[in-house]
Amino acid sequence: MSIKNFAIFALIACLLFPASSVYGHGFGIDTISSVDVQGKQLSISVEMPMYFESDQEGQITITATEDETKENAKNVTFLIGLFHKDKMIFRNYFFTDNGVLPIKITPKQGFDNFVIRGEQDSLLGAWHGTESNPVEIVGPLFTSGGLYTFEIEIRTIDEPTNIIEDSGIYNADLSLIETVSFIEEDSENNDVEFRLKSYFDTISNFNYDYGTSQVTFEMPFDWSEKQMSHVNVVHVETHFPNDFVEFLAPSYSGYVNGIELFKSSVSVDDYTEDDERIIHFVLLQDHLRYLKNEMKKDLDDYPDNMTFTISMSEDTAFPLEAYTKSEDFKVHLSWDPKDVEPDVATNFIFTIRDGRTNEPLRSSDYTFVIIQNGEEIHRASGTAQVGGEFEKFTFTEDQTGPTVIKFENIRNTGQETEFVLVVVPEFGTIALLILGVAFFVIVGFSRKLPLNSLNFRM
Repeated sequence: MSIKNFAIFALIACLLFPASSVYGHGFGIDTISSVDVQGKQLSISVEMPMYFESDQEGQITITATEDETKENAKNVTFLIGLFHKDKMIFRNYFFTDNGVLPIKITPKQGFDNFVIRGEQDSLLGAWHGTESNPVEIVGPLFTSGGLYTFEIEIRTIDEPTNIIEDSGIYNADLSLIETVSFIEEDSENNDVEFRLKSYFDTISNFNYDYGTSQVTFEMPFDWSEKQMSHVNVVHVETHFPNDFVEFLAPSYSGYVNGIELFKSSVSVDDYTEDDERIIHFVLLQDHLRYLKNEMKKDLDDYPDNMTFTISMSEDTAFPLEAYTKSEDFKVHLSWDPKDVEPDVATNFIFTIRDGRTNEPLRSSDYTFVIIQNGEEIHRASGTAQVGGEFEKFTFTEDQTGPTVIKFENIRNTGQETEFVLVVVPEFGTIALLILGVAFFVIVGFSRKLPLNSLNFRM
């Protein structure tokens, strides 16, 4: 690939959503609110891991809490049905005297039936155990990823013999992370592996079209209000090799069922995996309602799925963002002109911000350093009086290649962060490949990108 065909590749994005909700549907927990049982308002939460390993023990915990007292309900019998891909796995009674029902799960591949281990009462045949020896289910359940629905009824409360009829059926939905691989051909008939990781439901019908530079795939989705009301977030990741040049772009546009998503819903991550680029789709509940309203304009009925589309975009994603290792501070950086050329003065424009609130930090001392080939070529210290400032630098003809833009001793704390770019001259024009920031926060952690990982091909 020629340099001039690169244009400007901005391989960086910031995920602007809380770490606690990044994974998806309930982040391993879903809570049913306003459950009316004999005049009492209850909340029922269902919690489970996002992975189950075959032959390894995991646990589901179901808790009933009284909304008024904030205390656990007493002597609760649940009728619980578990469904996956519209098939019922089981429906059984389970009893807890203190409102907390732990159930040990041991998935077994190749088994036709499952076994419940515990004691049963004589009234409803409800399974129960103790805190040290909970009920256990062993067999072919949670052996595949996707969305699992817990259908829950309350059959006793307060007293073990206080049987309740028609208390209502309530659903809790939780997901097991599913990772699937697809082999697609590029424009030169070479095989390329794409990996899809879904934190919501099963991915199907994946396709990479090199002619249109698009990726498409599908996932089941129920657009009914009953279902959407307790979907906190839908999160899907698309992984592909970070040297797959023909699908690298400064940024990407995302679509669901033909409707363009907000820029904040599509984010690029080059730092979680050493050899992969990851494109995140993150749809919060407000985004889902927006999509539903937009579909209503053109459709008589809602589809039973989401069709995702990823398209390459040539927009440069300024400002770039980098955190310090402690995540106390972050720096937003852009530059003008966007094409950095030798012998042309470049303004590096930056803002020093609070890493947690995103607020600009006034009177922020800093040291601005430019490094090439492991050696400093520029150093300047200053104070960003209103949080924002700029530094000017002119590269010479021999100052090309990997370049580190570093901010040291931020606010006199000794903390630092850095950005990495590559200045690549060509006859008559300059193309710039931005390889990203050195610190990138995703799902609660930072990692540093070593200079020796800056591999690219022309």
